[in-house]
Amino acid sequence: MNWLPLREELALLPGPRLADGQPSWTLHDPTRNRFFSLDWPTFEILSRWSFGDHQAIAASISQDSALQLGAEDVEQVARFLGENQLLQARPGNARQQAERLATARGSRFNWLLHHYLFFRVPLVRPDAWLSRWQGLAGRLDSRGFALLTLAALLLGLTQVARHWDSFAASLIDTFTWRGLAAYGVALFVVKLLHELGHAFTAKRLGCRVPSMGVAFLVLWPMAYTDTNETWRLSSRWQRLRVAAAGIVTELGVAAWATLAWGLLPDGELRSAAFVLATTSWVATLAINASPFMRFDGYFILSDWLDMPNLHERSFALARWKLREWLFDLGEERPEHFARGKERALIAFAWVTWLYRLVVFLGIAVLVYHFAVKLIGILLFAVEIAWFILKPIRHELRAWRERWPAIRRRRRSLLTVVLLAVVIALMLTPWPGRISASGILRPVSVWPVHAPGPAQLEALPHREGAAVAAGEPIARMVSPMLLAQREAAAAKAERLRWLAASAGFGADSRARLQSVQEELATAEAELAALDRELTRYEPRAPFAGHLHDLDPDLHSGQWLADKERLALLVGDDGYRVDTYLDEDVVKRVRVGDTARFVSDGGEGTVLRLRVSHVDLDATRTLDDGRLAAQAGGHIMVRERRGELIPEHAQYRVSLAVETPVGALAGGSWRGTLVIHGEGEAPALRYLRNALAVLLREAGF
Repeated sequence: MNWLPLREELALLPGPRLADGQPSWTLHDPTRNRFFSLDWPTFEILSRWSFGDHQAIAASISQDSALQLGAEDVEQVARFLGENQLLQARPGNARQQAERLATARGSRFNWLLHHYLFFRVPLVRPDAWLSRWQGLAGRLDSRGFALLTLAALLLGLTQVARHWDSFAASLIDTFTWRGLAAYGVALFVVKLLHELGHAFTAKRLGCRVPSMGVAFLVLWPMAYTDTNETWRLSSRWQRLRVAAAGIVTELGVAAWATLAWGLLPDGELRSAAFVLATTSWVATLAINASPFMRFDGYFILSDWLDMPNLHERSFALARWKLREWLFDLGEERPEHFARGKERALIAFAWVTWLYRLVVFLGIAVLVYHFAVKLIGILLFAVEIAWFILKPIRHELRAWRERWPAIRRRRRSLLTVVLLAVVIALMLTPWPGRISASGILRPVSVWPVHAPGPAQLEALPHREGAAVAAGEPIARMVSPMLLAQREAAAAKAERLRWLAASAGFGADSRARLQSVQEELATAEAELAALDRELTRYEPRAPFAGHLHDLDPDLHSGQWLADKERLALLVGDDGYRVDTYLDEDVVKRVRVGDTARFVSDGGEGTVLRLRVSHVDLDATRTLDDGRLAAQAGGHIMVRERRGELIPEHAQYRVSLAVETPVGALAGGSWRGTLVIHGEGEAPALRYLRNALAVLLREAGF
């Protein structure tokens, strides 16, 4: 290959010592403002680049230093320089440069896709302004101000602990449109101060801050500060200060705002301090401190571990380990670390992948819901393809390149067998265990109440006694009703005597007709009183057993109106009622077996059998104990005093086939497991996904 010299405007700066103790250097490309960290061998190669020959460079390094390099090492550095455009272009090679630029830019679709996913809009060039205000910023960065802020934080937290009820009430009161608008303004202020913290710290350490502006991640705006020149710093602790400056600034704002909330009287200023304090805490802990995205937490962790490009290096190590687990290729590690550190980096990579999967799926769902439906579906597909499917495709491509080696390894056969087993398990119908909450209750139940104020005359049965159909359960007397009956009976007897003693004259016949009408009314009143009195001697409407008798009841005791005396439970058994949604109820058939155990653990496990499945969905939930708010499994909303299920629910009744034992006589909530029709997990997931797609598409 033709030897190309280095670009003349490149700058080589001293860098920090690497983790293994060797020195490093930083190569600065001022045209693109990019920095490259170089290790000792690469520096020695670049310092002899003018030799113009691979063999000559390698021989000189081996002779003049303790390093032993070959021509292939020099070729590798040459490829690195060429790929990053650090070499001078060949004369008359404009066409090749244009093709390289076109390849870097890609198609218009790729350009649009990239700028939809992420782009920056620089707004200001703050370098000169930062220099003018460096004096004030230096005072805020002093040790004295840090100690004062720490004292403010402790005092503020003390006030919050003393007035926690008021603090929590303020948090609830902010969940309004006005409160959310205040949070938006506070978030803007906090993020502005956050970026100024980065900028002032970088400037104080001698770095240039060329721009500040807004970056858009999937059209979501975020402030940014260009602090690339921190790579000039030879101390990783200085870089760590710049990376942590934003979080430290937000925590300082939160500390002083918390103290202000504790000291200010109620009013607008105190509300503003509350919003500023809570926004700073949440924004710092939930977003900026995360090391799994390229936010401040990542750069802090990277500088603290002295591992530039932490994500890429841990990802490469995790991909290598994955291939070794699956195929046992015996490939060389991308980098060598101590065993504990290697395991930590691999675990960090896996956690980062899972974290990003959740975040990117959430972003995709938000984009779908907040955009026009057709555009939302397109953008959702773009999110999934770019952030999730693209990395998977790259890894599969790496497997294809290694296919000859993979095919020869015994571990590959084991992996294929395990994969086949997993696929078979996903396609094989599994036992249809359907779990839900249910209510155990008697099939027939009749509560015994006092029909009105009365005196208990007799209670012939005891707790658990068998009662035949039509047998009296209790005898009660109501003196008021008895007095009314005696009066009604006397009145009826008097009217009968008058009717019998009436003569045959015209006046007597007219009087007889009036008396007979009064007599009929009196006899009807007497019959009504007799029917009412029969209610004071309740009889069993069906055969059963008595439960829940009050042990303190005795003859002669006065009873209040509607006072409950006992509960008659029929001998025709018990049943369990539950509700299942439309996806699950399809797997339940009459005759399926089930098990039930009460929530409190009372009694034994009951064997059940499905006896009835409703064909129509219920409109309201008749037993609130099955609602999720009460500990059940059904999501409901309350409307006009009724519980309305969020999704279609079908009532399922099950007959109890074993004695209920200690559960007899009551109504109990418990856990129900129905052994329904088996279903392959893959088919269930596919059906749910298709249902969501059809629903969202409007079919």
